Amino acid sequence: MLALTWIVANEVALVKRRVSLVRQRAIASVPRTRSTAAQPVRMEDVARAVRVSSITVSRALNTPDKLAPATLRAVRAAIERLRYVPNLTAGSLASNRSHIVAVVVPTIANSIFAETINGLAQTLSQQGYQLLLGQTQYQVEEEAALVDAFLGRRVDGVVLTGVAHARGVRSRLHRAGIPVVETWDLSARPIDMVVGFSNRAAGQAAGRYLIAKGYQSLAFIGGTDDRSAKRLAGFREVARECGAKEVSAVLLPASSSPADGSAAVAGLLAKKAPRAVFCSNDMLAAGVMFECARRQVDVPDRLAVMGFADLPIALGIEPSLTSVQVHATEMGQRAGELLLRRLAGDAVRERIVDLGFAVVERASA
Repeated sequence: MLALTWIVANEVALVKRRVSLVRQRAIASVPRTRSTAAQPVRMEDVARAVRVSSITVSRALNTPDKLAPATLRAVRAAIERLRYVPNLTAGSLASNRSHIVAVVVPTIANSIFAETINGLAQTLSQQGYQLLLGQTQYQVEEEAALVDAFLGRRVDGVVLTGVAHARGVRSRLHRAGIPVVETWDLSARPIDMVVGFSNRAAGQAAGRYLIAKGYQSLAFIGGTDDRSAKRLAGFREVARECGAKEVSAVLLPASSSPADGSAAVAGLLAKKAPRAVFCSNDMLAAGVMFECARRQVDVPDRLAVMGFADLPIALGIEPSLTSVQVHATEMGQRAGELLLRRLAGDAVRERIVDLGFAVVERASA
């Protein structure tokens, strides 16, 4: 019995070795050429499947409005069926267009900039343009590096946040000869075009609102970036004009988290606390109100709180937050429209677009 078991096991092992040898020989017999690899689907393959020219397929991808609806549907169906991936590099070399627009924002962590990006992306996508996104973390030197990198990739246009830039950025963009839109501020001398509002005027409006409510002891919590500094400057101008006390300011390293607002107001409350505080964004204001709730500091009877940007949290917090409303989504949409007009070769008469702002009164102030 033992001998029989050994014989069977030996035969099984022998069969396995033979099968392995056959497989190895079969693999070795296949010539190692590019013909054995899966070949990418070409534009010509799509054209052949639909029985149209390659130019028709190209139009379906780049200028679909020039094709008859039935032809466009047939080409798109073939692209989907064959899983054709267009060679965008080849197309950009032929047309001298990348169909990519670069957008530079301070951070993607703040939802207010996300609204602008969304409005811009929706507008540009209607003409087949895509976004290339970079964030500076509020550093102008980082913006300069991003601009160089984007120009090196031959983007068709650039959208920047703010009008204060590192030395050399303006001249490099002028030499590039592509449309540029600055956002989130205004300038009498934009690089090319600008869509936004006056941050200084927004700060002035916040000051007038709080002083009209009877608050004479004021404070400001915000970042050190250029736009926040302009809001503080406008806030202080109105306070001086109206005879209010000197505005105390807590300046943060360009941050916008509720935790930063909480820590900032804790420092103010430890001293002679103000009667009202204006925050350079709603996230900081939310942190201020959270800290007031923890300390049982009544808002607005003991401390009035005002934010900036009118984010969704302004309505979700209790009491609801008074804020300066800006048109973040429309800013992106208008910037996209200006870019598309310039890219189409049309003249742009209105190079400075002021969208304005509004003070939205709620329970916190």
